[in-house]
Amino acid sequence: MSPAPSAPAGPAALTVVGIGAEGWAGLPDASRQALHDAEVLIGGARQLALLPAACPGERVPWPSPLRPAVAGLLAAHAGRRVAVLASGDPMFHGIGRTLTEVLAETGATTVPRVLPHPSSASHACARLGWPVEDTEVITVVGRPVESVARALYDGRRLLVLSAGAGTPAEVAALLRAHGFGPTRIRVLEQLGGPGERITEGAADGWDLPPGDPLNVLALDCARAPGTPALGTVPGLPDSAYEHDGQLTKRQVRAATLAALAPAPGELLWDIGGGSGSIAVEWLRAHRSCRAVSVERDAVRAERIGRNARTLGVPALRVVHGAAPAALADLPTPDAVFIGGGLTAPGLLDACWAALPPGGRLVANTVTLESEALLADRYRRHGGDLVRLAVSHAVPVGGFTGWRQAMPVTQWAAVKPAAGPA
Repeated sequence: MSPAPSAPAGPAALTVVGIGAEGWAGLPDASRQALHDAEVLIGGARQLALLPAACPGERVPWPSPLRPAVAGLLAAHAGRRVAVLASGDPMFHGIGRTLTEVLAETGATTVPRVLPHPSSASHACARLGWPVEDTEVITVVGRPVESVARALYDGRRLLVLSAGAGTPAEVAALLRAHGFGPTRIRVLEQLGGPGERITEGAADGWDLPPGDPLNVLALDCARAPGTPALGTVPGLPDSAYEHDGQLTKRQVRAATLAALAPAPGELLWDIGGGSGSIAVEWLRAHRSCRAVSVERDAVRAERIGRNARTLGVPALRVVHGAAPAALADLPTPDAVFIGGGLTAPGLLDACWAALPPGGRLVANTVTLESEALLADRYRRHGGDLVRLAVSHAVPVGGFTGWRQAMPVTQWAAVKPAAGPA
């Protein structure tokens, strides 16, 4: 019998220590001891500079980009006691998550010892008198600033973890572009340290010069008069999207998202994306949802990306290509929506085969040819086959009458644990 493979070589002990702007003075004894005992100290240049000379370990600054270097850096110090410095709480948008994920990818069976410090969000809420549990926190560190747009609601309080000194001006510009110019912005710098400072102004007319790069933004969101309100549930106004007519209309979109049933962390394939509305609203359902929109038309593919950024979900992945060929290298979906191209040879079969047991497939069509395909799948796999008809009131001379949109046939099914392909 061959011996079991050994775990990858790594540090003899790995401790992640949270540190604040106040530096060494704000650390508890356990954190100080871990840093003093470490043979290797890894962190950002600013964090390493906060440690006194009494910490004798070798100081190693993080390279850039950081994540691809983590596994190699830990392996380079195998067998040594390593302490990693983190800003505030390492497990709150911090290096702690990256370390645990990378270690899991390398096959390590242990997790680092984590010694947290109050996060910048906790410090900010304490200064502002905001309940932490009622305050949404969004990070733009390494992420597009457009991510903030998804959380903009009148009267909402938001904290934005800043990427640097230029972030306040970028967020102010985004607020103005989305009709939230009256929003009060407070910039909280060096929280907990001797250089702590708070400045403020409205997004409209924001002219404060860049300050300290270590800052958090507090937003008291206020919508300008006349700005359309966007809700939290599927079925955003059609006017929220840039489109050329290839748009799943509001009422049908709401019914489609209900059938797709997005859940946290799940991945959607949106095939024949058009304007991207289904994928966009899937992503807006929860910040951990993921989506890929497949669109064969290059102009529409670009438009999908713009809609995603405008509506606060810039993480939407857009694949320019024709299905089913474009599906070959995509990760396994939890749900698939087919909004176009149903008659493409092999498309329905490829989508059904890609789904794991319990995965959902929803397909919409307005043509008789595609409707026949869906009726056949309904006979084979069951599920729900429905026709959605929507009428709108329109002027008829001096009166009002109904104008019916083209009815949409929808097939929705859940893949069983075992059954026909």
